[in-house]
Amino acid sequence: MPDDSGALRARQRTGTGIGLLLVLVLGAALIVALPGDDGPDDDACQALTVGSWDRDDALDAEFARYGDDASRTDDWTGGDGTHSVRLPDGRVLWLFSDTYLGRVYGPPNPHGESYAWRDATTPLVRNSAVLMRDGRLESTLPAPLFADPAPDRWRWPVAARVEPRSPGSSEQVVRVLLWVRTAGQAPWIYGVPTATEVATLSLPGLRLESIVEVFGQQSVPDPSRRVLFGTTLVEEDGWTYVFGGDDGRAASRPASHAYAARVPEGRLADPSAWQYWSGSAWVPRARPRPVLGDGRSRGVGSAFSVVREGGTYVLFTMAAGTKGLTTVASYWACSPAGPWHGPGEEFGPPLPQGLVAAYNPQAHPELSGGGRLVLSYDVNWLEPTGAADRLSRNVSLYRPRFVSLRLAATR
Repeated sequence: MPDDSGALRARQRTGTGIGLLLVLVLGAALIVALPGDDGPDDDACQALTVGSWDRDDALDAEFARYGDDASRTDDWTGGDGTHSVRLPDGRVLWLFSDTYLGRVYGPPNPHGESYAWRDATTPLVRNSAVLMRDGRLESTLPAPLFADPAPDRWRWPVAARVEPRSPGSSEQVVRVLLWVRTAGQAPWIYGVPTATEVATLSLPGLRLESIVEVFGQQSVPDPSRRVLFGTTLVEEDGWTYVFGGDDGRAASRPASHAYAARVPEGRLADPSAWQYWSGSAWVPRARPRPVLGDGRSRGVGSAFSVVREGGTYVLFTMAAGTKGLTTVASYWACSPAGPWHGPGEEFGPPLPQGLVAAYNPQAHPELSGGGRLVLSYDVNWLEPTGAADRLSRNVSLYRPRFVSLRLAATR
C-alpha cells in the first residue's frame, strides 16, 4: 500500500487539491454488521450482493470524448466527486468536486508519451457541473457553480435530487447537498469539516437561487467528530434519507463512522425539518449517533453510495485494508439505520496502468434500468511526488469510470 502521508504532503505542495481522494485514502471503507445482527429482520427485505458486473464502455468513451474536446477553453476536462441527477426535462446534471477546466492537447505529450495532455499550470476549480442530453454531454455550466463562502473555505457538491419547492407545490427545483471545508494544517490538509449546506437551483434554467446551512459543525471542537451529510441519499415514502460520515481516520482512528438523517419531501433546504438518527429514533436538532462503524476496525470512508432495491438498502464502498484502493464491496440492510450486513461479493473495476487508485463508488439510478445498475468510480494518481504533473501529462487519469452491475440474492 502506498505511503499515504507522503502522497498527502505532495498534494499540499503541488496544489492539486484532489480532496475527495484524500478522504477516501484516509478512510478506505469497511461496513460490517453490528454485533448480534446475523440476518434479515424484515420479511420484505432480501439479502443482496453484486451478482455480476461489466465495464460500461459507452459512458467511459463519452466522458473521454467530452473531456478531450478542444473546441472550448472553459469546459470540463477532468474531475472527481462524481454525482448525477435526472432533471424533469430528461437531461442529466453531473456534479463534480475539484475540477480541471481549460484546453486538452492531443498526443504525444511533452514527455513523448502517447497521452492527451493539459498544461501543468492549469488551475483547479472547487466544483463544476456538466449537462447531458440523450446520453451525450453537451455543456459545462459556468464554474465554479458554488462560489467559495469565505477565504480558505470551499464547497464540494455531493448528492442532489429534484423535489417540490415546498411540500405539495407543483413547482420543482434541484436541491444540491454541499460539503463546506476550511483550509487546515496536518492532518487536515484536505480541509477541516465545517458544515453541510443545501443549494437550490431553479428549473429549467439551473440558476443558483440560494444556499442554506442545514448542519453546522463549527462548534464541535474535535474536527474528527464533525459530521458532513450528503455523500448519498435515497428517496422513500415521502422522505429523503441522507447519509454522511465523519473524518475519524484523519485523527489516527482506524475507521470513520456513518450517520443517517431524513427530511420530508420538499424541505431539504429547511434546517428545522431535518431529523437525525439518535440510536433509537429520528430526532430533530439532535447530535446524530452512528448507524455504522465502531471507530476501530469497523467503519466507512467519507464517500459511499446507497440505493434501494425492493425492501433492501444496498451500500457500495471501497473494500477494507490494502484492497481499499482497487476493490469495491457491497453491503445490505433492511433500514437506513441498519443493522448493515456484509460484505458481499467484491470486485475490482478496471484501472489504468500506473500507481493509481479507485475511490468514491457512486450509483446512478437515473442511468439504470432493466435490472442493471450503473456505478461510477473516480481515479487518481498516488505517487508521493509529482501528482499534478501526472494528472496533466495523461488527462484520462482524473476522470470517472463506469461499470454496469446486477444485484443477486446472497448465497
